[in-house]
This record gives sequence, C-alpha cells and structure tokens, in this order.
Amino acid sequence: MSHAFEDLVGEAASAPVDGWDFSWLRGRAAEQRPSWGYQRSMGARMERASVALDIETGGGEVLAGIGSPAPLTVATESWPPSLARAARLLHPRGIAVVAHGAHDPLPFADDVFDLVVSRHPVSVAWGEVARVLRPSGTYFSQQVGPASVFELVEYFLGPQPRRVREARHPDHARRGAEAAGLRVTDLRSEALRTEFHDIGAVVYFLRKVVWMVPGFTVERYLPQLRALHDHIRAHGPFTATTTRFLIEARAPASP
Repeated sequence: MSHAFEDLVGEAASAPVDGWDFSWLRGRAAEQRPSWGYQRSMGARMERASVALDIETGGGEVLAGIGSPAPLTVATESWPPSLARAARLLHPRGIAVVAHGAHDPLPFADDVFDLVVSRHPVSVAWGEVARVLRPSGTYFSQQVGPASVFELVEYFLGPQPRRVREARHPDHARRGAEAAGLRVTDLRSEALRTEFHDIGAVVYFLRKVVWMVPGFTVERYLPQLRALHDHIRAHGPFTATTTRFLIEARAPASP
C-alpha cells in the first residue's frame, strides 16, 4: 500500500461518525442538493405549527438549523451517540429529545401533533404517524429514494436484485400513507449527482451510513478499497447517483 492510501484510509477510519453532520467530507465529496430545499421548507411549516414532532432527528442538526421551531417541539432518536448529540443541540432551544426505537410505537397519545417531520427516516410507520397527527395535521418528509448511491453499493456488493433496488420507491410511500388514511398532497423525486474525491471520503461515508454496505470494515474490503483508490487517482472522482423524494401528506379533518 502506498503511504497516501494508508493516510487517507487511516484518517477516515478514526474520524468520529456520531450524529448526522457530514462536514468532515467538505472538500472530499460533493452531493447535489434537491431543488425543494427541505430544511427551509420544513422551517416554514414549523413557524405555522403549534405542536410538532421530528422523528429520527439524528444528531438534531437539521432541526437545530431552522429559524423558529414550533412552540412545543419534540424530537425522537434511537441511536445513543446521536441521541446525546441531539440533546446537546436541541435542549438549549427548548426542544425535548426522546429515546425511541425505530420499530417501536411512538410514545405519544393520539391526535397530539399538527406537524410531523422526518428527514431520511430508515422506515416509516405510517399507522403511527397517522395516529399521532391531529385532524388536518401534516406529515412532511424528505426520504432516500430507490437505488441511491448504488454505483458505490454495487462496487462492493455486486449487482443487487430488483426488489432491493426498488425498495424505497416513492410509490411505496404513497401507498403506505394512503393505507393509513392520509391524503398525499405532494410527492416528487429527483436524481442527483454525488462525487467522492478520495478513498477517505468513501470509507467515512460507508462507516457513517452503515446500511449501504452492511458489515463494512476497512479490513474486510481492503482489496476493493485499494483498487478504488487507484481508479480515483487515475480517472478522477468516483461518481454516483443519489435519489431523494419529498412527500407531504395530510390527516383527514374531524367529522
């Protein structure tokens, strides 16, 4: 291994990956952003809400970055390192942070929130979302779409079956929302360009987004990492397509 390869991989392998802050990748990777500006749009909805819930807040970075949260805002998170980071960021803003397992029922009563938001949830329990929304309440979410960054995934894992590539299709989200009694008022998707400028960026990304290549470690994939390092040095950034979709759904009004 060349010294440069060892340095890049070693630095990325030792970098902290708690929370949902990707600033470590600045200058080393670039991701095109969706045109709808989720954080800005979510912030505008927060200003009109009175009681709001952010599901899977991560380290609280997105919620902490808006101008004015709803007067009563609660965030949930399951991963302990992110939970602690979210508490540090959000408690000073008067936002409660609640530990909540991603597959557990939401720990709230029925008809509590007039706004529920979630950026990049691992999965959506549509029945639970519908349960905690007040009549005419809104669910607003940006989600990872189908086969996102699969050029990188398939580089390490090989070709993936169709059911895996289409697992996060926005049509599935529409059906889930409607089955829970919500009316989808907005659904749009975009395919965006992502670039990894060095092998350290690849290692950091796969350590942080652990479901992309399950069980990823540098040792396990060392030959592939070395080959990809050589490819980037010879041909420039490794490019992939990121997919995102935006969904907004509304609970029915009271009878």
